[in-house]
Amino acid sequence: MFLLLVAGIVAVWVTLGSRLSINHLAAREAEFQAYREAHPVLVYVAAFGFYVLVTGLSLPGATGMTLLLGWLLGFWRALLLVSFASTLGATIAFLLSRYLLRDSVQQRFGSRRASFNAALQREGAFYLFTLRLIPQVPFFVINVVMGLTPLPVRTYWWVSQVGMLPGTVAFVYAGSNLPDLQTLATLEVSKILSLPLVLSFILLGVFPLIVRRIYLVIRPARSTDERHDDLNDE
Repeated sequence: MFLLLVAGIVAVWVTLGSRLSINHLAAREAEFQAYREAHPVLVYVAAFGFYVLVTGLSLPGATGMTLLLGWLLGFWRALLLVSFASTLGATIAFLLSRYLLRDSVQQRFGSRRASFNAALQREGAFYLFTLRLIPQVPFFVINVVMGLTPLPVRTYWWVSQVGMLPGTVAFVYAGSNLPDLQTLATLEVSKILSLPLVLSFILLGVFPLIVRRIYLVIRPARSTDERHDDLNDE
C-alpha cells in the first residue's frame, strides 16, 4: 500500500513538474501574475502544500521553489510560508525515516546504539542546529539520519525551524530581488546578486564557524559540570 502511495505521488510530481517548472512559468509570467492577483489565498495555500510535499518526500526543487516564492509573494510572506512549510516537510521526512527505517538500523548497529543514543540525548539539539546551518549538508540526509535517533519530535521541529531560518532568509531575499522569472530560468546570476545578498551568504557560511567556536568554549565547562553531577550521584 505504501509503495502504491509513493508511486502515485511520484506520478503526480512528474506530471505537474513540467507545468510548474521555472521555464514553463517564465513563458507564461503575465498569466501567472494575473492568476496570483485574482486568487491570492488559493495560490498561497497551494504553494504551502506543494512545498511540504516536495520537502517531505525529499523531491528535488526546494531551492528553486524558495526563489520562486520570494519573487511571487514578496519577502515577508514568502519567508513565513517557506519557513513553516520546510519545517513541516522536514518533520514528515523525519517521521517517515523513524517509523520505516529505525528498527532495522538499530538492530544492525545494536552494539553501538547505546553510546550513540546517549550522546544524542545530551547534545542532539546542538548537533542538529549545527547541521542546519551548513548549506553543504543535504536537506534530506539530515531528515533521514535524525529520524533514526531518539531525538524528540518537538525538539526536532523547533531546532529545524530556527536552524534553517538564516538560509531561508538568504534565498527568499534573493528571490524577492528577481526582476522577472526569465532571470531565474536562465540563471542570470549578475541580475540576482547584490551586495546585501552576497554579505548574507558570507555570513551564512561563517556563522557555523562562530557557533563551533562558542561550543568549544562552552563544552569543557559542561563536561566539568556533568562530572560533578556524576560524583554527587555516587
